[in-house]
Amino acid sequence: MLHSQTHLRSRPISAGQLRAFEAVARHLNFRAAAEELALTQSAVSRQIQGLEEDVGASLFLRHTRAVELTSAGGVLLRAVTPSLERIDGAVRQIRQSSQRKSVSLTTFASFASMWLIPRLEGFQRVNPGIDIRIDASDAAIDLDVSDLDLALRYSPPSHMPPHAIRLFGDQITPVISPWLLKSGPPLKKPDDLAQLTLIEAGDAYSTHYDWLTWRRWLDQHATTRLEPKRWLYFNYAYQMTQAALTGQGVALARLPLIAESLASGDLVEPFPQLRLKTPMAYWLMVGPRSTERPEVLAFGDWLKDQAAQTRQAMGPAATRRISRSDGAPANAQ
Repeated sequence: MLHSQTHLRSRPISAGQLRAFEAVARHLNFRAAAEELALTQSAVSRQIQGLEEDVGASLFLRHTRAVELTSAGGVLLRAVTPSLERIDGAVRQIRQSSQRKSVSLTTFASFASMWLIPRLEGFQRVNPGIDIRIDASDAAIDLDVSDLDLALRYSPPSHMPPHAIRLFGDQITPVISPWLLKSGPPLKKPDDLAQLTLIEAGDAYSTHYDWLTWRRWLDQHATTRLEPKRWLYFNYAYQMTQAALTGQGVALARLPLIAESLASGDLVEPFPQLRLKTPMAYWLMVGPRSTERPEVLAFGDWLKDQAAQTRQAMGPAATRRISRSDGAPANAQ
């Protein structure tokens, strides 16, 4: 009998059982899992019972109105979830590659809105047969386990892998709308900012990105510890820029994201000689399963060309390489 059980438990686990287990563990409800899988509740129960027999342990505690994972169930779930995600990602990639050509990428919302999307029409005009899918999220997505092809990241050099491609560095600088500069109080030196509203990232202090704060810039350049007329806080860089464009105050902006607005005259840099370099840079990463696909290579080459134009728009200082030993907080999107 012992030999029979040992032999039984050494056989491979059914993929259907693992799907049922993952669904029940996610919902903690057999009925909801059955509806998701388009199976009857009794079929899902049989799948779970068979899986428990195969692994030799109870995976769920079944209460009258609730289901709870056991410690063994928790161990199995931590292995099953990323494995199923990898499989699903591979299947999606195969389906995409067998039909239309497409490139998918992840980047943070402000970079997508301010840098990437305004340029996309140029790529699509030259490559009309390639679809683009953008996942704009502030959460860093692991390209090893997702179905995304590329990632555009905002990070210090020391937190990027060797294969990451540096697009350009980062500097911050005050920017103001030309009509506010003309109609408002004179702005000839940093101390004059006390007469205006200052626009700032509301979470810069809590996330330890102190180089993005007005206090850091003012400590470097103002002669007094000034307080502005009022403060205006936003969560995202594109919100700060929009407020500056509409004349609501002076924003401390990331130069790569507003270089074109400066070039067009939509924004003015009152103190171009007082730019402040940050320890961050913008990076391109290619997913391990996408390195040989022609459409991904074409989009990556286009991104690098666009980055070269941004470096040129930022000026000579932006082309200098940053050492990978530069210190900064953990990787950010």
